[in-house]
Amino acid sequence: MTIEAYDNNNIFGKILRGEIPCHRVYEDDDTLAFMDVMPQSPGHVLVIPKAPSRNILDADPRTLSKLMPVVQRLAKAVKEAFEADGITVTQFNEPAAGQTVFHLHFHIVPRYEGAALKPHSGQMEDNELLATQAEKIIGELGN
Repeated sequence: MTIEAYDNNNIFGKILRGEIPCHRVYEDDDTLAFMDVMPQSPGHVLVIPKAPSRNILDADPRTLSKLMPVVQRLAKAVKEAFEADGITVTQFNEPAAGQTVFHLHFHIVPRYEGAALKPHSGQMEDNELLATQAEKIIGELGN
């Protein structure tokens, strides 16, 4: 099995370097979590490692061991902050599986009974709304 090389110029690499802004909700030495600019539901968050990993297929297990507790913590905070009925956590590996940004990332998406997800359409969400949603999550993380 051939695994493609990590490309440092992907959009999440640029976010990590501060070249592209984001609405941060959590950061530590190993991870960054921020609002998805094309959310499928209000409160849709992305969690990424700071270590360069194309996806789960090439990620160092130590990277995953630091990342997963943050994914869990954010899932709980997002569920509470948005009073969601549930949370979908997704992660895609390679184009055939739907991966479009080639830096390991987990989607945390609040879900509600009977409500369908919005498509990941390319339509950017309003910045002020994302900032307000980020503050709700940050507030929940402080509890």
